[in-house]
Amino acid sequence: MVRKLLISAALVASAWPFAAQAIWQEASSAHFIVYADDKPERIKAFTERLERFDKAMRVMRGVPDEKLADADRVRVYMVGNIGDIRRLAGKGLGDVAGFYETRVGGPVAFVPRDAPSGSVFDLSAQAILLHEYTHHFMFLNWPNTVFPEWFVEGFAEFTATTTFNKDGGMTVGQPPIYRASSLADSSALPASRMLQLDPGKLSDDQTQALYGRGWLLLHYLTFDQSRAGQLAKYLDAINSGKKVEEATEAFGNLKKLDSDMTAYIMRSRITVATLKASSLPIGEIKLRVLSPGEAAVMPARLRSTRGVDTSSAADVAALASKLAAPFPNDAGAQNELAEAEFDAGHLSAAKAAVERALAADPKSIHALIYKSMVMCAELAKAEDRDPSHWRIARHAYIEANHLDPDNPQPLTLYYQSFFQAHEKPTGNAEDGLLSAYLDAPYSYELRMNAAIILLRRGEKERARLALLPVAYSPHRAGSDNMALDAVTAIDAGKVEAALKALESNKGDKSEATQS
Repeated sequence: MVRKLLISAALVASAWPFAAQAIWQEASSAHFIVYADDKPERIKAFTERLERFDKAMRVMRGVPDEKLADADRVRVYMVGNIGDIRRLAGKGLGDVAGFYETRVGGPVAFVPRDAPSGSVFDLSAQAILLHEYTHHFMFLNWPNTVFPEWFVEGFAEFTATTTFNKDGGMTVGQPPIYRASSLADSSALPASRMLQLDPGKLSDDQTQALYGRGWLLLHYLTFDQSRAGQLAKYLDAINSGKKVEEATEAFGNLKKLDSDMTAYIMRSRITVATLKASSLPIGEIKLRVLSPGEAAVMPARLRSTRGVDTSSAADVAALASKLAAPFPNDAGAQNELAEAEFDAGHLSAAKAAVERALAADPKSIHALIYKSMVMCAELAKAEDRDPSHWRIARHAYIEANHLDPDNPQPLTLYYQSFFQAHEKPTGNAEDGLLSAYLDAPYSYELRMNAAIILLRRGEKERARLALLPVAYSPHRAGSDNMALDAVTAIDAGKVEAALKALESNKGDKSEATQS
């Protein structure tokens, strides 16, 4: 997938040693698909911990466990060491220990296979993964609930410090020592500002306080009985449309809340919740050794999955071509080659790889998607406006949708193809996009596009509901808040102004974050 990344030419040309002579395996579970070149028992144990973590959040918050669509499972790539992770991430994310991205094709995470334990004052790869999975969990299970920024980050920090006990249980609620500087100091971000739906532009110190004091407030409201029921009352008020000033009345005097929070963290002992293994049953973890072709192209696949730009796409395509060449009948190898060649703009080579992938696996969702992507790109390049040609080009999207109805990517690309063709999307295409939004509520891109469709159909309340989590998300892209501008316009009865705000930016809102 093509993405703008800050990767230097020197980095692109560098070696990628982590997959050399590797035996890559896949661990598949209810909520995760994990890829690693490691011992089967270690991969299975890692995946089991992730599943128990998911279960712990469901037990603590009373969330039912419904079967997930394959595209909603998080794909986790365990890659070498922290140095390899940083090379893969590029300069744009800095000195990360791991990172996570949401996208229409499904969320992905990259973590080091071999990571030193480090200092308790460091943000570990495990803490990053748990923090970001918590965001995914929130969006998937409470898709239309508005959460203030402090709660979004506080809840993620609350779970990020989870420890996995030897007996299979886990302990939740330990303080994030790596946020120690902000825990006992309310001066950077007092409650009167932190509790706002949108606290405004924050300095680095204030951002640290949003995470640290956010954790503290959630912990305090969760475990201190003197504050029982206040959090629910505050969130209910916000989601019923009341002003923040009314919602914060649930906490009483906010200056007292600040001082009470500080006194709480200064106690000699902090309450934690320990869940026994017996309360955290999980399903089967299936292990599969990747085919020789899949394993061979993994260095290219990692880079394609991470994202390439115009300066690196050709290098990744050349690498994929070299690695996939010995495996013309391996669908996995040819699928990666098709993606890499497409990203580089080599449409003929991408088409040939797609044909080989489909010959090996006629029901490959990835290959069917890329078949239509290539055909649509060819028509767009030729400036072909013949509707019959575009119908043929879109057909593989329809096939992919029939094979995997809950996968949002074929529906999204089908909808977008009408803009490529300079055509107005059909009602079916719009319905498909709305279905994709419901399947992948974590995608800001889908929410924004769904809101445009709904506004045009006169469904203002549904459009507003789609926009609210984006409007108040701490991870929205850019400094302009077009979702909030649109919500404000909707509330004022100005539908055309809302549409103008949304249509001024149809870019990808994928989240790529290290915190």
